[in-house]
Amino acid sequence: MIYIVAGARPNFMKVAPLIKQMKKKGIKFKFIHTGQHYDFRMSKIFFRDLEIPEPDIHLNVKSGSHATQTAKIMISFEEHLLKDKPSLVIVVGDVNSTLACSLTAKKMGIKVAHIEAGLRSFDMTMPEEINRILTDHISDYLFVSEESGMVNLNAEGIKNNVFFVGNIMIENLINNLEKIKNQSFLFLEDEKGRTYAFISNTRKYVNSKDDKMYALITFHRPTNVDNKKDLENIINILKFVKDQIHVIFVIHPRTEASIVKHNLRDEFNMDNVQLLDSMGYLEFLDLMVNAKLIITDSGGIQEEASYLKVPVLTARKTTERPITITEGTNTITGINIRLIKKYVNDILLGNYKKGQDIKKWDNLVSKRIIKILKEELK
Repeated sequence: MIYIVAGARPNFMKVAPLIKQMKKKGIKFKFIHTGQHYDFRMSKIFFRDLEIPEPDIHLNVKSGSHATQTAKIMISFEEHLLKDKPSLVIVVGDVNSTLACSLTAKKMGIKVAHIEAGLRSFDMTMPEEINRILTDHISDYLFVSEESGMVNLNAEGIKNNVFFVGNIMIENLINNLEKIKNQSFLFLEDEKGRTYAFISNTRKYVNSKDDKMYALITFHRPTNVDNKKDLENIINILKFVKDQIHVIFVIHPRTEASIVKHNLRDEFNMDNVQLLDSMGYLEFLDLMVNAKLIITDSGGIQEEASYLKVPVLTARKTTERPITITEGTNTITGINIRLIKKYVNDILLGNYKKGQDIKKWDNLVSKRIIKILKEELK
């Protein structure tokens, strides 16, 4: 039996194609949700949208410091490993769940497969970078999403059982594109004034203009949202962009909590800026597909926007996904208002790069992974 582990929202998009393929091939597995993202909007809506089953095992870890969360996952996960004794644990991405479950399995002599191996930002201040490096160095099978991953692993002396299979999150995106063509979404407010997205008979973005006439903006990284100064930087970005084009700002729970903590909610209420709470995968995908441009600090959105050929500005100093810059539609700007102004203007004037198709970013990634694992685990 195989364990498939997910814990945070980006993980669900990566395990969805794998779960479907394993079911199709009749491979016995259990789906483990660590509970790292426990908000309804951050987990259950994704199960619905991605058509993945409720987890067989839920560790219910919830949030906490990096050490607390990692330790809780390891303790809880070990109990299930002792009981089921799986032959392989599959982890994805770079969150605390990825490292915690890899370490626990490896210490118990259970093989580990890491999907999305080899990505490097070369920024050790990022917790995700630490998770990526440690997970790769203890994994038995490493599945790489872009060619830079092969180069990075080779440079670190990891040369065995490394497979360039492509980007599984893009496979998930491709699988869901047809769904949003056939249904539209309506954004409604609840009694507390929070906005949610629901499937609707007609497309209607509250206060927005025509398709391709809005900028989609989202921030969630601690370095961008935790301090008052960080939030004021975001406010300045919104003030500039809203004067050029309608803005849809999707507020991550962490960002929302920081806005409330620093008493800045009123400052985010601006003309031509539409504030939306986190939503389901299909709703957000619909927003990405129809955006004129995206500003984000998300790793996954850099990839998805590049595949969709939507211009994306990344408000970080580095990226672990360099192919999104060299072949995709991504540009690193940091929180540099001068750079953001330049590239927003370039995009609106039609002077921005168009991007190109990226090797193995297709709908065959899960098939490649399953084929390799079946051969390796004979």
